[in-house]
Amino acid sequence: METIQLLDPDGNRIENSEYAPLVSDILDEEDLAALRALYEDMVVVRRIDNEATALQRQGELALWAPLLGQEAAQVGSARALEHDDFAFTSFREHGVAYCRGVEPTAMLQFWRGSTQSGWNPREHNITAPAIIVGAQSLHATGYAMGVKFDGSDTAVIAYFGDGATSQGDVSEAFAFASSFGAPVVFFCQNNQWAISEPVRVQSHLPLAARGTGFGVPGIQVDGNDVLAVMAATRWALRRAREGSGPTLIEAVTYRMGPHTTSDDPTKYRNAAELDEWRAKDPLARVEKYLESRGGLSESEKERIAAKADEVAAELRAGCLGTIEPTAADMFNHVYAEPHSLVAAERRDYLEYLASFESEGTYAS
Repeated sequence: METIQLLDPDGNRIENSEYAPLVSDILDEEDLAALRALYEDMVVVRRIDNEATALQRQGELALWAPLLGQEAAQVGSARALEHDDFAFTSFREHGVAYCRGVEPTAMLQFWRGSTQSGWNPREHNITAPAIIVGAQSLHATGYAMGVKFDGSDTAVIAYFGDGATSQGDVSEAFAFASSFGAPVVFFCQNNQWAISEPVRVQSHLPLAARGTGFGVPGIQVDGNDVLAVMAATRWALRRAREGSGPTLIEAVTYRMGPHTTSDDPTKYRNAAELDEWRAKDPLARVEKYLESRGGLSESEKERIAAKADEVAAELRAGCLGTIEPTAADMFNHVYAEPHSLVAAERRDYLEYLASFESEGTYAS
């Protein structure tokens, strides 16, 4: 299967007559501002990820799922979306959330245990993290079927990893999406490891081929090439909008860090593999290309780095300044409108807690 690539690891342009025109606005030699903006997104997203990892190590977050190495896959696909498109994510798409306008601090509140969600999905057209592996693919398909029946030209994208393609939920999503021609893009970030299981064990064929039996066409893209990812995603979204149904994109990338901060990847992968992928760093190739075209001066690099540091500082301050919820807050967002049953349960629970205080003991 051909792997779509527009920038090689050394920052050289790769000619591709089918996909390059889809990002001609980004590759305008007269003005590289659009490509510089994508680079800035990736730098900021990596800085957010590093800061969140540090906060977890310092005991401020219960857990964190690092995205280090997957910045191009997330930024390139997210920036291809229109405002009204809806993204259904797993638990690693912090870069997608950033591009959809989610406040970085809101991303951390879920992992801190301060909220059951983190943000209102309707405000940003992106769901909160989904922990059940692959479940979001069915949610996305159902939403896309509703979009089609409503006659809207909105498209939907579902993010998941290589491990999720072995889950029954994803296969069911492929079947429903194909049968009903749902306008959904299945975006698989193949980061080579389903926790400690390598992708070569999960599948002996490219993951992009897994949709074929369901009638879902698949394409494979260099997931560390932000331009190729954007072009492939635009192509798939166009198919969805024109009524051609679902598409499966396999973005071949690599998880440079642990599966989550509770994982130790040195137990199951070797340093040589890490070095091989470090040479394919998604930020480095864009930086090299921009510098070769005179599109990234030292002052621009300093400005971008300063912005990333500013976002990280706000993220840390927001995390440490989070107002932690009380036990009674669990009743606040069960329904959109007040509900008598929930109100009664809240009252009973508060009375229960008060009974311990009167006895001089404590209850949680």
